[in-house]
Formats: sequence, C-alpha cells, structure tokens
Amino acid sequence: MGKEVRKWKEQAEADLKTAKDNISMKNYYASVFFSQQAAEKGLKALYIKLENKEPPKIHDLVKLSLLTGAPESVKDASVKLSPVYILSRYLGPITTVPFRYYRLKKAKSHLAQAEVILAWIRKKLKI
Repeated sequence: MGKEVRKWKEQAEADLKTAKDNISMKNYYASVFFSQQAAEKGLKALYIKLENKEPPKIHDLVKLSLLTGAPESVKDASVKLSPVYILSRYLGPITTVPFRYYRLKKAKSHLAQAEVILAWIRKKLKI
C-alpha cells in the first residue's frame, strides 16, 4: 500500500499546484475545486496509510478528517472546504454560476484551508 499512498499524495500536491495556478489565471472557481480535490486526495492517502486499505469512495472532507483522526484545525478547514466539491461546479445551489460566484478572496480562503489540511497530512505521512 506504500505505493498507493505515494500516488494519492503526489496527486494531492499536483492538485494544490493547480489550485494556485488557477488563481494566477483568475480561474477562481477552478482554484476552489482543485483546493477541495487536493485536500480530499491527501486525506485519502493518509487513510490508506493508517488503515492499509482502499479509501472510501466519498468526497466528504469532514468524514475523511474524522476517519483519519484529524485535529480540530483540520476538521474546521474540512467543514469550510467540503461543500465546494459541488458548489464550485454546478448550477443551482448558489445564486449565480460558479465562475461568477468565486472571486479572488474566496479562492485564496479555500486555498488556505487546503494548505492547512495538507500541512498536517505531510507531517503524518513524512514522504
């Protein structure tokens, strides 16, 4: 399972870079989505390491945080970041289309939440 942990973590780091790149390109809704994806894949990497089995097929960062024994700071970031899995991509839940709803401030905020989550994961994985 060590190889799987590494793959999930590498993709989490790539998604975090994509989130940052999208901010510089002013694609804020895409940045928000990739921030969530980075956190999700990082939490799944840690889950694999801790449980030595495939992660659950869920996108709920709060549940993944609980399954990995995350501290309060990570759980708090997960609560804020988890809803954007849907909100950053689909019409309906928010009052306008996602590309208009997400602006620089929101993108930076969600990126910071992903960074909190990944910083903790890096310490736990040590790879």
